[in-house]
Amino acid sequence: MHSLYSDLEARGIIKQVTDPDLAKIMGQKPLTLYCGFDPTSDSLHVGSLLPLLTLRRFQLAGHRPIALVGGATGMIGDPSGKSQERSLLGPEQLKINQAGITAVVSRFLDTTGSNAALVVNNADWFNGISYIDFLRDTGKHFTVNHMLAKESVRARLEDREHGISYTEFSYMLLQAYDFYVLSKKQGCTLQIGGSDQWGNITAGIELIRRIRAAAHDSAASEVFGLTHPLVSKSDGTKFGKTEAGTVWLDPKKTSPYQFYQFFIQTTDADVMTYLNYFTFLSLEEIARLGASMHTAPEKREAQQTLAREVTRLVHGAEELTRAERATQALFGTEIRELDARTLLDVFAGAPKTELEKSRLGSLTLIDALVDSTLCASKGAARKEIQAGGIYVNNVRASDVNATLGTSDLIAGAYLALRKGKKNYHLLAFHSSTFGRAGAGA
Repeated sequence: MHSLYSDLEARGIIKQVTDPDLAKIMGQKPLTLYCGFDPTSDSLHVGSLLPLLTLRRFQLAGHRPIALVGGATGMIGDPSGKSQERSLLGPEQLKINQAGITAVVSRFLDTTGSNAALVVNNADWFNGISYIDFLRDTGKHFTVNHMLAKESVRARLEDREHGISYTEFSYMLLQAYDFYVLSKKQGCTLQIGGSDQWGNITAGIELIRRIRAAAHDSAASEVFGLTHPLVSKSDGTKFGKTEAGTVWLDPKKTSPYQFYQFFIQTTDADVMTYLNYFTFLSLEEIARLGASMHTAPEKREAQQTLAREVTRLVHGAEELTRAERATQALFGTEIRELDARTLLDVFAGAPKTELEKSRLGSLTLIDALVDSTLCASKGAARKEIQAGGIYVNNVRASDVNATLGTSDLIAGAYLALRKGKKNYHLLAFHSSTFGRAGAGA
């Protein structure tokens, strides 16, 4: 426990702390800490990896983590870091989202043992409180002047186009009350979160202190807050966004192959930061990987290690192996060994055309190239083959009279065509015609 704070600091994970004595206290005794996740979707995305893995670091060091799924606060939405109000979710969608997020969180934390993690829902305590009671018992401890001074509120007030609703303005009180409940019921003394949560975290600390002062309770433990930086990319674009959309932690929303590809494409400017944030490699090993970027940049060892470590953490060793095989197969004949699911992952962003399986045996390679729109005409297809620019399942084609048969299929249904180095097209063969999906499909 003594070295955890210094390790977090060395990795750049600590942005702010409410008390410099927290470093010493973390080394003296196990703490109970929490981090909140509002169910705005049915999964968490890679932007939530840093707080999730920070909770895991604390648990591995002997502390007890609590992951709070905001079934109540999710009905409102946190204004922190948002330029306009979130769309309000209905009860059924919230229930689906809570279940999805709970499943994701549970993969990162150990719910057994002496410091077993807890996953709690703040709807369990808010559903029993009336509005009047909340105003009387909690709202009285906050001044509007003090709330207006918080960055998350002030930024929205200065935006004349969107402003901030009273609903979102009240969010700070709800999160503050969460900290109070967990401190009282679970002995929680530390809240962590992104730097945009600083105002909400300090509001919770202030509420706990005022309630205790009013009750003349001086025996309870002190409470603290710790924030980590918001994960960003050095070029200013948003972390976790790709041309295909958000990168999710749920494999049903972002496949392990796509997840692996996201991290292996990390730039040199960002890879060291992400190795510190998202892996449990030693600081010495991360420094070695940093040095390899200068001594052997062509190997991209840092990026490959990052992709392997994070994919293994999130999706497991088996899916990592599958993702690596798919990556290696993309430019090699190993592509024929891929199963259908992995093959479709690899070609998720490539154009596809569906053809009748009955055409196999009589379908010429030239006709396939024209059907796929890789070549504009039969004459153009013939020239491309003769020039050595056409590949079938990553094998260079040389016969302009070649036909395609069932023996050419991958996983019994697919055939990969390539023109040049990167121009791919996937042919999907079915027993009946489903209709042709054009070049943009």
